[in-house]
Amino acid sequence: MLATTENWFEYPVKAQPHHTDYSGVVWHGSYIAWMEEARVEYLRAIGVNFSDLVTLGCDLPVVELSVRYHRPLRMGMAAVIRTRMNRMTGVRIHWDYQIQSPDAQELYVTGRVTLVVIDSKKGKIMRKLPPALKDMLVQLAR
Repeated sequence: MLATTENWFEYPVKAQPHHTDYSGVVWHGSYIAWMEEARVEYLRAIGVNFSDLVTLGCDLPVVELSVRYHRPLRMGMAAVIRTRMNRMTGVRIHWDYQIQSPDAQELYVTGRVTLVVIDSKKGKIMRKLPPALKDMLVQLAR
């Protein structure tokens, strides 16, 4: 199944001291954590909690990550993490990210993440999405 969405979810953040390196520039790993937070909040906003996935016996680990740093974000600055499910092919779920200024005038980071569905008990990639999970994710394409 191929599903895609043009709907971006926006998640605001503010660069705190613990997000930065010694020079006050946001540390590269903070952006990745923000991307994860935005994805989890997007799912929660449509009624999908990670506890629901655990109940289904699923895990969604990141298997591929691409990040491009366009310009630095500094301590004290606000930003908006924009995320969307780009597409869903088989058991792979692809997400896009844009980290930008609140007024959308500055682009700090772009990224892409690919998740796969793992059977939590077996620790193996599932051959297909469980119907309940598939139904939850299709909500993003609406």
